[in-house]
Amino acid sequence: MKRRQILGFLGIAVVGLLLTIGLPLVTPSRVIAQSNTSILVSAAASLKEALEEIKPLYQQSKSDININYNFGASGALQQQIEQGAPADIFISAGKKQVDALQEKGLLLPGSRTNLANNRLVLIVAQDVVGITSFYNLTDSKIKKIAIGEPRSVPAGQYGEQVLKKLKLYDRVKSKLVFANNVRQVLAAVESGNAEAGLVYATDAKISNKVKIVVAADDKFHSPIVYPVAVLKSSKNASAAKEFVQFLSGSQAKTILKKYGFLVN
Repeated sequence: MKRRQILGFLGIAVVGLLLTIGLPLVTPSRVIAQSNTSILVSAAASLKEALEEIKPLYQQSKSDININYNFGASGALQQQIEQGAPADIFISAGKKQVDALQEKGLLLPGSRTNLANNRLVLIVAQDVVGITSFYNLTDSKIKKIAIGEPRSVPAGQYGEQVLKKLKLYDRVKSKLVFANNVRQVLAAVESGNAEAGLVYATDAKISNKVKIVVAADDKFHSPIVYPVAVLKSSKNASAAKEFVQFLSGSQAKTILKKYGFLVN
């Protein structure tokens, strides 16, 4: 009994001494909380479903890493990063945006790689008939053609290139309705607010409300490539590089292929 009393007294004395000299009492839960690392990935809107499926797969082996996404038009995301918005990784749907960040010294050297490729396609609603090529866009029954804003949306840039290459741009420019990202183009065709639209093959694949009329010939536009890079401003560069490496691995590639992306 006396032994218990002595041990209890000693325990109280130790706690009291720690409090007196100002040492914090560290609990296991606090240690776990401090070990968590968050990574913010700013990514092109067309990657949304694929990246969201990749996230839990990655966290199975990296449970202490929290992956957060910021999806949008590549040009808009580029501007956010240039203006100092926090992000650890940038995945664009075009080289132009990543090239711009690289020229300004905003990328972590050696971290840039190409994640995947895509195809540009012409889509219409499922019940539309009689549209079989890009040249049908001049038909009077096509009132509105949805396309990404070329200045900020890579899909819009590619679409503009295709229409100009086919000498259709001047003939249909009065019908063009510009969207802030490629998913808004898809939504416009799905809702009937536009009779046709130019999106990626991966966007068309996730919708049962539209159908692909034709894929644009690759020679009519710049290569559709998705570069990924870690940002120099990342506070978790090591963890960010590990996630980029995972995105280039076989498990992530399987998911990207599932959604229609072209990977090596």
